[in-house]
Amino acid sequence: MISVEELVAALSDQDELALLDVREQGTYSNNHILWAANLPRSTAELRISKLVPRLSTRIILVDEDLMVAADVKVTLEQMGYSNVNMLEGGIAAWSNHGQELYSGVNVPSKLFGELVESRYSTPHVSAHELQNWIDSDKKLVVLDSRTNREFRTMNIPTSRSCPGGELVYRIFDLVEDDTTIVVNCAGRTRSIMGAQSLINAGVSNEIFALENGTMGWELAGLTLEHGASESVKAPTEKGQSQASEAAKRVRNKSNIEFVTEDILKQWVNDHAHTTYLLDVRSSEEYSEAHLKGFRSTPGGQLVQATDEYMATLGAKVVLADDDYTRATMSASWLKQMGWDVFIYEHGALDRELVAGLEEIELEAPEVPNTLSVGNSLIIDLSTSAEHRRGHIPGAIWGVRGRLSELAQRHSDPNPKSIILTAKNQIISALAYEEAQKAWPDAEVRVLKEWDGEEEQGLDTDEVIDDLWILPYDPVDAEVAREAMIGYLVWEVDLVGQYERDSLANYELRSAV
Repeated sequence: MISVEELVAALSDQDELALLDVREQGTYSNNHILWAANLPRSTAELRISKLVPRLSTRIILVDEDLMVAADVKVTLEQMGYSNVNMLEGGIAAWSNHGQELYSGVNVPSKLFGELVESRYSTPHVSAHELQNWIDSDKKLVVLDSRTNREFRTMNIPTSRSCPGGELVYRIFDLVEDDTTIVVNCAGRTRSIMGAQSLINAGVSNEIFALENGTMGWELAGLTLEHGASESVKAPTEKGQSQASEAAKRVRNKSNIEFVTEDILKQWVNDHAHTTYLLDVRSSEEYSEAHLKGFRSTPGGQLVQATDEYMATLGAKVVLADDDYTRATMSASWLKQMGWDVFIYEHGALDRELVAGLEEIELEAPEVPNTLSVGNSLIIDLSTSAEHRRGHIPGAIWGVRGRLSELAQRHSDPNPKSIILTAKNQIISALAYEEAQKAWPDAEVRVLKEWDGEEEQGLDTDEVIDDLWILPYDPVDAEVAREAMIGYLVWEVDLVGQYERDSLANYELRSAV
């Protein structure tokens, strides 16, 4: 057990530490420690090696009553992690000691975005003013800094998709000197970071962040488009050269260092310290060819959701791209967030190039399988959203970490046969032993595949807390509106929490 005082001390020193909150994402989003990455019990084995790649890293697990943390501790130790601890008293103890708790997800990045706007006075434009610009003859380009998938779901009229990490890389072919640039996202963070990235890179145009993004657009009573696909093209040779020069200026001002292949090998082979190897180009470029050992983390997503990619505080981070532009812009922000970040230097000692997605594979345990369901109790361990969209008729939804509770609540406490299923089949296999403990007198099997009809909906007495619900997800328009307002207020209010939190300490420069 680790006390709150010991955790405070650990977060304050320079030693490596991975603080992991093992509650389901929905519960985690209600209240958690700022620096705690979410590692839900449901998918712990699938995500841990990316979040915490070094097996001897000091890990501290957090939950509410330590039951789930104890279970995850056993699992991680079986996987080879050798320094796994638990926070004594859980999340309540942290709060009772007067420490700050945060709501939401990706809070380290969301908070940082608000601090960036405050520190740099990033210019912004309201939804109605932007609509007036669109309706006028103003020379204008609107760039959506979210992912291409998000852009296809909904977009500001006339906008084009250009994920945040690509903005400086692609901007110089796109605009003339008298073109006004507006950057938007769904809310605030990627709009602010995208606009400020262009300003920091020395782009001389008028540049604005769309205030409150697509949410602000909807709240203003304006109409979004759906199904758009227009993306900003990759730069020409001239445009790339201009981007490289802009990035060089940022790199010099930010004092970002390069790391060579021979030094990097020493870091990677140092089993006492962690080094993350991240490729910040687009996923399409990564799939075509990338440096072996580097993981795909498009720059805009990395900066706006650091806790989804890196959980080991105090680790080194090495970023790679093809001309240093995207690596520089991402590194300039990560450095101000406190990461020890470097850029991989191309040269004669470059490592091997490989194609495809370099994923960390986890072999599913061998468990009894079946191809039919019969009269068994079918438990769907997919996410609640996946279950709603479609599941085997008669299947009940469950959360992997709460199977024993589900067994106690179910009307038939002693079913003869239990069948586990999930959209990701490996989750069913991983839950096999837990299901055996929950139903010791039943035959437990895992459904290998299902090609029959499915039904929709989610009718369950299970606590639906596995996912954080996006503000624009509710079907009811008024509920969605209230959720969007609440979300935007929450983002702005993060600055107040930062000022109260002695453990939150970003290193923003006063000017770039």
